[in-house]
Amino acid sequence: MTNYISKSTKTAPVQKIINEALEILENVGIPLANKTNRSLERMAVCFLAVAGVTNDWKEAKENTNLKSRDIIIIVNKHFEEKISSGSYDDIRRKDLKLLVLADLIINTGINKGSATNDPTRGYALHSDFKRLIVNYNSAEWDKSLKAFNENRSNLSDILKRKRDIEKIPIKLPNGKLLQLSLGEHNILQKQIIEEFLPRYGSDCTVLYIGDTSNKKLYIEEEELKKLNFFELSHNELPDIIAYSKKNNWLYLIEAYYSSGPMSEIRVLELKKLLKECKAELIFITAFLTRNEFRKQQMDIAWETEVWTADYPDHLVHFNGHKFLGAY
Repeated sequence: MTNYISKSTKTAPVQKIINEALEILENVGIPLANKTNRSLERMAVCFLAVAGVTNDWKEAKENTNLKSRDIIIIVNKHFEEKISSGSYDDIRRKDLKLLVLADLIINTGINKGSATNDPTRGYALHSDFKRLIVNYNSAEWDKSLKAFNENRSNLSDILKRKRDIEKIPIKLPNGKLLQLSLGEHNILQKQIIEEFLPRYGSDCTVLYIGDTSNKKLYIEEEELKKLNFFELSHNELPDIIAYSKKNNWLYLIEAYYSSGPMSEIRVLELKKLLKECKAELIFITAFLTRNEFRKQQMDIAWETEVWTADYPDHLVHFNGHKFLGAY
């Protein structure tokens, strides 16, 4: 059995029944990842209270109809908790929320038109779920679990699909599809990949993209090493790196949202880090709008380029001894 709770102060029998409860919930599709030990414990003991289980899963009852305050009394008595009676609303909003969404636990005693925090509301196991959990740790468990899951939607899958919807799809020049996390910074990165590079880097290969929640979402380490790029664990990577083999240009692109244009300091920093690079360096700051660019233009370094997504067919060149040349 998996140990879901690390460094618990509870006695071994209580830890055991909590881990069994969490194993059951995970097996029926309740997402447990990214939850704290405390939230897992609270979910488990509230589930146990509603189920009427303190030691043996054969004890499970179907019609407990427990109110939030009843649940607090039970978990304090049987599962070594000290939950305040004033925390009753957390039972609904946090501890049992996923189980109710998954129809494993049902609301009972609801008056027509009553508020969600109406004290007459109670909780009980869904009859199908009760029939399943009485088989836990028995020879019938695997068969019963398979039959239970075949006839219902999996909450983990439902929530995963929702998270996938809330991502930004991008298509790389080589046709590969990626999913960026939601946010204005990544909306701009999508524009850079799909609008800027086709115009100003038609033969470019994307070598690196840093997602706001995953700094190494996409990285071509071997290709960067061939160009003598600096150590990839370094925290000074620009947002997007692309390479034009035809021109031997390495595009270093900052997607400006709240900080980080190609300033004189940033350019000098990158030049020092890339002093052994075999490609010619092209420094670019991208903005969502010209208005955002206007606010930062005094910080833009000379001999760098600026591109704004709202006017994708034009570049602003901060002049020096050369121009970008790609246009």
